[in-house]
Amino acid sequence: MSIVSSSPDLHPDLSATASDVRMATFRLTRRLRAERAVDTMSDGQFAVLAGLKVHGPHTLGELAERERVTAPSMNRTVNCLEESGYVTRTPDAADRRKVNIALTDSGLEVVRETVRRRDAWLEQALADLSPDELDVLTRAAEVMLGLAAR
Repeated sequence: MSIVSSSPDLHPDLSATASDVRMATFRLTRRLRAERAVDTMSDGQFAVLAGLKVHGPHTLGELAERERVTAPSMNRTVNCLEESGYVTRTPDAADRRKVNIALTDSGLEVVRETVRRRDAWLEQALADLSPDELDVLTRAAEVMLGLAAR
């Protein structure tokens, strides 16, 4: 089911396609997010752990900016992750007023296991597709990555 944009500048077929791609992406993302190593961990908490794995230690302000949330909200998230043993806070060597937040081994394991579970679920789902469907998805993934980079 597609919702056509009311914008006169867009071709109705393009509007329907945009809506369909958005909904398909949302539903697949939602399904993948269900695959996690810690059932009680929120998507926001996992995003912080994944960001620390990819980008290394950050200050609270840097994490808040990266995740587009307020510093108080990020502080609550980091407090919860720290209490669970997934991150540590250490004073910055160059500026003692700053505190760096980094992954612990447990936090890294949560990220690795969650990614493994998500990849395994998706691999299983892809195994049921025809070669033509796999080819379409492979090409679509390339296009979607290009769109996301804009």
